[in-house]
This record gives sequence, structure tokens and C-alpha cells, in this order.
Amino acid sequence: MTKSHVAVLMGGISSERPVSLSSGHACADALEAEGYKVSRVDVDRDVGAVLAALKPDVAFNALHGPFGEDGLIQGVLEYLQIPYTHSGVLASALAMNKEQAKKIARAAGIPVAESKIVNRFAVGGQHPMVPPYVVKPVNEGSSFGVVIVGEDQSHPPQIISSPDWNYGESVMVERYVAGRELTCAVMGDVALGVCEIIPTGHSFYDYDSKYVPGGSKHVTPAEISPNIYQKILTLALEAHRAIGCRGVSRSDFRYDDRYSENGEIVWLEVNTQPGMTPTSLVPEIAAYAGHSFGDLLSWMVEDASCFR
Repeated sequence: MTKSHVAVLMGGISSERPVSLSSGHACADALEAEGYKVSRVDVDRDVGAVLAALKPDVAFNALHGPFGEDGLIQGVLEYLQIPYTHSGVLASALAMNKEQAKKIARAAGIPVAESKIVNRFAVGGQHPMVPPYVVKPVNEGSSFGVVIVGEDQSHPPQIISSPDWNYGESVMVERYVAGRELTCAVMGDVALGVCEIIPTGHSFYDYDSKYVPGGSKHVTPAEISPNIYQKILTLALEAHRAIGCRGVSRSDFRYDDRYSENGEIVWLEVNTQPGMTPTSLVPEIAAYAGHSFGDLLSWMVEDASCFR
């Protein structure tokens, strides 16, 4: 039987366009190897007309950043009645807004760091929070615009209020949580595994750590105690469900075990469109759980639907 015609949506108009192109081409290649008919769609503002002409059976959403994972492209696909992968309109919009996602997580009993939303120009004059803290855009991914302010830093970061800042007028200021970087992939109703991310030559898991080969070391499964490992699995699945995610998601955590093995665990965010590049985390975690890259993508295509 001929497999579905899949339109792989990639590229887009956000600052994460290069990452999306890398994810999209990797997914398209793997889906073709699995026997699907694949159309590669470099998404622009005419995407509705392009998809209406293509008439795919499924849209595989490999977009990242605004318009790709914030509910907007999902709304276009709902309007066109094209089944699609990953989360739906509401969950995508909620997860992309870090403050709204944290409110839902907190209400669900998931531990989060204290934070506030401020206008970016309010950051330049005085510390908006006692250092150390992190300043991050409210609606960006891939660590774009993230600034860590150390406890010995006498002045707030001036880049936030400069003309070079391109990540919106509002920013989240969040208490910095020391410790280890952990992430957990969820596939449907199953938390697949926990990975520790160790940046190489970088102070934190920034853009280069994520996407430049050798920028970070991934330890899968994470070398943590069984009870902490299980707790991360449980929290990731709870966040996935609380926000209403579908398909595949990935939750990021900080784990401070400097003073005790049962140290502080803090949920940072959920990624509804995890990267699918050669250096991405979800394919690696899925492989550890027994799912090849082709199997993972095939499952996502078969899971696709509208009204997610």
C-alpha cells in the first residue's frame, strides 16, 4: 500500500530558520527512506496557498520559533483541514509563552523558578531581581537572547535595552538555578528517558552548544539516582499533559545536586517542536528507548490529526 503524502514544513520566517531547515531536511530524508511521498515546503507567508495546491495527507511540522510553534501555523492547518504533527493551536501558544506555561505548570504542582515579566527598558537601569538571575525573551527558542547575570555583576545587562535587541519589548527575569541541565522527551503518553546536557566550552546550553557539532556532550541516560530519574520522567509527562501537548515534546530542567543528591529540581519549559537536527536531543533519547529515527518520524506521521 502506498504510504501517505507528507508535506514537511521547514524554514519559516523566525530567527530559528536555519535550525528549522536542518531539522526539516533531516526529517524529509528519513521519511523518504521509510517510503513516504515527501514534499519539502520552505514556509513563507503564502504557505496556505502552497499547501492548498499540494493537497498533502499530512503536514509534518519541522518549523521552530514564532509562526511555527506558537499556534499560528497550526491554525492555518486547521483551517485547511490538513492533519499535522506535534501539538495543537492552544497548547502550542501556551508552551511558546514561557510565563503562561509556567503558570500552568505551577498550578499542576510542577516546581518552577521564581520569575517576573518586565519591559526590557526596565532592565537597563537597575537589577530587576537580586542576582544571580536569567533574562530571556518570552516567546523565543533555541536560547536566542538569553543572558545570565552572575551574583558578582554590579550592573544589569545593557544589551537588553539596546537597539540591537530584536526579541520583543517584554522579557522574563527568572531566578538562576545552579546545577545540571537535564531534559526529558515525551512521546504520546510515555516519557522516553532523561538526558544530561554538558556544554563544551560554553557557560550554558546556548545556541552554539545546541547546534554546532561538539558544542555539548549528551549523556543518555543521565547518570543520576533512580529516584531523581523517575521524578524527572514523571514531571515531564505531567507538564506535557497539563499544557495539553500532543505527539512529541521535550521538557527541560535544572537539577541542583551540589549539596544533596535529593537537591532542587526545577522545570524550565516544554518544547512542543523539539529539534530534529543531527545534534538534537529527542532522536537520541528515542534511540535509547528503542525507536530508530525512521520509526519515531513514522509514529509522528501516523499520530497526526486536526483538532489537537
